[in-house]
Amino acid sequence: MTPTELAPAFFIAAVVILLTCRLVVLVTGRFGQPPVVGEMIAGVVLGPSLFGLVAPGASDAVFPPELKPVLYVAGQIGLVALMFHAGYEFRAHAGKGLAGTAVVISSAGVVIPLLLGVGLTLASHDHVPIFIDGVSVWVTAAFVGVALAITAFPMLARIITERGLSGTRFGSLSLASGATDDAVAWLLLAGVLSVASEESGPIVKALGGSLVFVAVLLLVGRRLLAWIVTRPGLSDETRLMFTVAVLFCGAWFTDIIQLYAVFGAFSVGLAMPRHEASERVVRTVQGATQVIFVPMFFTYSGLNTRFDVFADPAVMAFGAACVVVASAGKFGGCWAAAKLCGEPSAVAVRIGALMNARGLMQLIALNMGLSAGIVGDELFAALVLVALVTTVMAVPVLSWLDRRDAKSPAAGEPSGAAAAVPAGS
Repeated sequence: MTPTELAPAFFIAAVVILLTCRLVVLVTGRFGQPPVVGEMIAGVVLGPSLFGLVAPGASDAVFPPELKPVLYVAGQIGLVALMFHAGYEFRAHAGKGLAGTAVVISSAGVVIPLLLGVGLTLASHDHVPIFIDGVSVWVTAAFVGVALAITAFPMLARIITERGLSGTRFGSLSLASGATDDAVAWLLLAGVLSVASEESGPIVKALGGSLVFVAVLLLVGRRLLAWIVTRPGLSDETRLMFTVAVLFCGAWFTDIIQLYAVFGAFSVGLAMPRHEASERVVRTVQGATQVIFVPMFFTYSGLNTRFDVFADPAVMAFGAACVVVASAGKFGGCWAAAKLCGEPSAVAVRIGALMNARGLMQLIALNMGLSAGIVGDELFAALVLVALVTTVMAVPVLSWLDRRDAKSPAAGEPSGAAAAVPAGS
């Protein structure tokens, strides 16, 4: 398709995406799910597993293959804006005593599900058709372990902001732990891909690039952002332009070092100074991009997700086992780590519930493994099940905990007490 043909195709696809997302969000909202979950489900609905299956001709017409790269780029804009806002909000509520606890929680949230995933995969050898000829069993096991160790950091951040939890102790700890968790998991994924390809390039690039990025952001980025928001005489439009330029530079760099753009965006948000002008810039960046472009990210991922391989009972059984192992490792591990750090029970269990969601960050990792030739359709489908189930269950578990505490405050913290604990206390 030519650019003049792509433009109208994009516009009609955008209409279908936005209306479908709004409809699904309204339906899932009746079941207590936040908009982010509805948008994730809408992306799957618009993909080949439903829309493409029921009306393949219409699906091809609305979402021609040439349009997918455009949807990907548009979705990245929304995701970068979302994570920029999340980083800015996190800094506003981060207080003393968070860093050490977050590191412990994040470590448990990575190590425990990783080991359980490796063990489950090795035990499934010769029993479940998830292994690819020519790919080491250990590489497959390591990939599954890393996939189970990932947290849906962007979705976690959006759930926290949508429910008004960004100022709570467990909300701030979950953001800090989720950011660290996923940064480590992506480095581990780079290591697995390096071993699979028998090249050291990806892991060296990710590690070395991360150090360079942090150094530049601390030494130059913070000062530049401070100059942008405090410089007298600059209009709001000029401040917005310069801030977005810095934001996109951060997203670009972390993307090319294979650490993913969301971490660059979150880091730039962290570096943004607290100032009245900053508030205006952040609100402007977040507004339209979150409403228009974030749904395109979910749709792009849904267009690459297939469920027809679930017909094999062995794959379904493996997927169910992965859900149990993933939840026990992430939910249980993060809860136990928070308790060991002295967090109240109401805070610890909510951290576990939030950290257990994997969402599209796991789907992105799965697509990377698929394109690298180390993940087949069966393993892909089993791990997609993990991503969907663990993400959908997060909000109902939080709501159930709130109701439980409201009914029996003597059993733990009163309902809402966890939300009332300041992040810096």
